[in-house]
Amino acid sequence: MKEPHTVAIFGAGVMGETLLSGLLRAGHSPHDLVITERRDDRAQELTARYGVRALTNVEAAAIADTLVLVVKPQDMGALLEEIAPHVEEDNLVVSLAAGITTDFVATRLPEGRAVVRVMPNTPALVDQGMAAISGGAHCSAEHLAEARSLLAATGRVAEVPEKLQDAVTAISGSGPAYIFYVVEAMIEAGVVLGMPRPLATELVVQTLFGAATMIRETGQHPTVLREQVTSPGGTTAAALRALDDHKVRAAFITAMEAAAQRSKELASG
Repeated sequence: MKEPHTVAIFGAGVMGETLLSGLLRAGHSPHDLVITERRDDRAQELTARYGVRALTNVEAAAIADTLVLVVKPQDMGALLEEIAPHVEEDNLVVSLAAGITTDFVATRLPEGRAVVRVMPNTPALVDQGMAAISGGAHCSAEHLAEARSLLAATGRVAEVPEKLQDAVTAISGSGPAYIFYVVEAMIEAGVVLGMPRPLATELVVQTLFGAATMIRETGQHPTVLREQVTSPGGTTAAALRALDDHKVRAAFITAMEAAAQRSKELASG
């Protein structure tokens, strides 16, 4: 017998814990949330921290209404094989594994099960995540609304056609790493230019935060905002010329194409 409104999170790594903590902050009761985790010490740590139950995969699947799969792509097949007999017709299965299609999940479950694919990102840790959701063949508007509600606990949610999920993975899923990479480089530049590292870090992080806030709050195109900073013959123009000489824009596009291609490869095993 399924318990009412129970959400089971399979895989309590960084993203699993992020979703768990977000759901609790959004008002979900610990009694309605369960986790599964292979490492006993990790399971004990999370149950102590959040007051939720840690169960086996089969136990969690047997009582859950919504099953949230947050395992690595290479572990998804084995997990689905284990839980498939316990996924009932009125359940919703939400997959957060990069590259794993709704068809991959659905074909390993009993016929007609509703599956939603999600690509989240790590700023969900601070409730500023960007999640893209796509419904599978048996997914209704109500299923999508439920998935949206779950993910909204940790940030913004957009519904996209599933064919765009590899691109989403490349842009927002992997995107925070690109930003951190740029921030690292800017901080190193500050150190090279004679700044103490803490000062360089403060300047770069606040500049990043301010620039992102300007884009969101002004609604202006990034090109317009960039041009407002770039005086003819000035310091910014000199820096941007150097970036163009090194083909940085093209490198970013190539990098994201590589990420999208890797997402496709993960789907094919």
